[in-house]
Amino acid sequence: MSDIIQLLPDHVANQIAAGEVVQRPASVVKELLENAIDAGATNIKLLLKDAGKTLIQVIDDGKGMSTTDARMSFERHATSKIQKAEDLFNLNTKGFRGEALASIAAIAHVELKTKQENEELGTCIKIEGSKIVSQDFISTGKGTSLAVKNLFYNIPARRNFLKSDTVETRHIIDEFQRVALAHPNIAFLLHHNNNEVYHLKNGNLRQRIVAVFGSKMNEKLVPIDEKTDIVAIEGFVAKPQFSKRKRGEQFFFVNDRFIKSSYLNHAVVNAFDGLLEHGAHPSYFLYLTVPANSIDINIHPTKTEIKFDNEKALYAMLRATVKHSLGQYNVAPVLDFNRDSNLDTPYHFKSNTKTASVPKISVDPDFNPFKEEHHKENNFSSRREKQTESWESLYTEVAVSDGQNQESLFEHQQEEKAQKTFQIQRKYVMSLIKSGVVLISQSLAHQRILYEQFLESITVKEANSQQLLFPVKISFSSAEIEMIYTIKTELENAGFSFEDFTKDSVTIKGIPVSVTESKITIILEELLNDINLEVPDASFSHFDVMAKSFAKTLSIKTGTLLSEREQEALVNDLFSCKEPTVSPFGKSTFKTLTLNEIDHLFNS
Repeated sequence: MSDIIQLLPDHVANQIAAGEVVQRPASVVKELLENAIDAGATNIKLLLKDAGKTLIQVIDDGKGMSTTDARMSFERHATSKIQKAEDLFNLNTKGFRGEALASIAAIAHVELKTKQENEELGTCIKIEGSKIVSQDFISTGKGTSLAVKNLFYNIPARRNFLKSDTVETRHIIDEFQRVALAHPNIAFLLHHNNNEVYHLKNGNLRQRIVAVFGSKMNEKLVPIDEKTDIVAIEGFVAKPQFSKRKRGEQFFFVNDRFIKSSYLNHAVVNAFDGLLEHGAHPSYFLYLTVPANSIDINIHPTKTEIKFDNEKALYAMLRATVKHSLGQYNVAPVLDFNRDSNLDTPYHFKSNTKTASVPKISVDPDFNPFKEEHHKENNFSSRREKQTESWESLYTEVAVSDGQNQESLFEHQQEEKAQKTFQIQRKYVMSLIKSGVVLISQSLAHQRILYEQFLESITVKEANSQQLLFPVKISFSSAEIEMIYTIKTELENAGFSFEDFTKDSVTIKGIPVSVTESKITIILEELLNDINLEVPDASFSHFDVMAKSFAKTLSIKTGTLLSEREQEALVNDLFSCKEPTVSPFGKSTFKTLTLNEIDHLFNS
């Protein structure tokens, strides 16, 4: 019987390894960016075409490679990061396995240009499917440029399984953000199809977070800083009122490496206990620095999972540190319309530095309640206690009472009639409260109101439907018709009623009460667009997307004039919502401005 076990060729082994290392274009981006960082680069450029399917190119100004190193870098298990097994437990670099470039070269067309600073000429190597096509000397600048073209060209099944350009671009941007946030001291540039997406200058951590997520992020951040013998924790958490309905802006970094840890995430969420709405998730950017020999990174090919020596101690320290910062900066959300701000106790108040003073009591020794002057002052009250002797005296007393209290009564009536809400530039509604004012975005607030109403009518109550006198026939593509048919039950629960489905049209005979006939097409088109933009997962819900889409389409738009009654109704409906602080899309619906803050504007 002949032998049947044989050693696989290198190019086949590389393709098998590529299945673990390179899952999609974002995996290539991650590996190339980390190699550039390990090379000591201070400026890194990432160029993409067609979501990385056509081109992924990373250009850095690092130390570069010699001709021999450039050739060896594409061999399996060839690396400059470690030399012996013990080095796996004392890693200070991103990469260490030596598999990434060999795996990428096995499934794409790769072109490498590199030069060291003290060399006159650089090296250019072209590889296609693990086969070296050419190797030449070229004139190039210091650093390395690595272009990956036609990813998965020789594995069509894998290429066909890639998602749309929108989804793949989103995954690439996620990887880019993780690397950029871990290294704020490095400048990054991202171009996609010749359009600049990010241009991040080097700076500190707060500047990098604001540059990545927008200037509005700056006001949301609460600093974290704690150093102990086993871990140093720094970074930022977002204030509770800016929590998200999805787990988007949650970042853990250990020794400048992005990781995923549900255990540590639970510690942070536990620190926010009592400060978050049900179903809300806090945003955080936390950087942990631990001894390199106390962690094991070699767990998963993506290197996003790490084992710690003492996870319980890290959990306790992380929870305590976040809780301390939330208390220290007094960020618990407060919106009490009946509270007197003068009664607030400063956070820094200490009993050993400030003591209550004994009130002074003053006595007037000459006070005599039976003096004639005092008797005259109280003449009106004493007369009221006496029995009225004649009908004329009754009207006399009323006249005196009206004369004395006319001014105060007029002021009281004017105060009752005073307008409590004002519309600003047909965009915002300002409402007066005891501690100051509340500035409400009329569009975002109405989105929140409609969103909760629709969600309740779809999932809890039986939605009301109004029948159309003449059914409306709307044309869609076959793919869109198929999508509408898949969510037909949810649409019927929302109040829609369908008469007929064809390959390219749908006939509607009933619509929700709050929807007008002219907006049927707009609502369905935006609903389909919103569903396409969502990435399906285990918790994906068409109900939620529908409620958001309906709220966005039917909400009051900027520029709409509101009457005083409509303004008051908007304010009352907003604060009757379960979560009035944010719109369905995570934007703040209102901002409060206290009297102290207003005074500070004029005294600064």
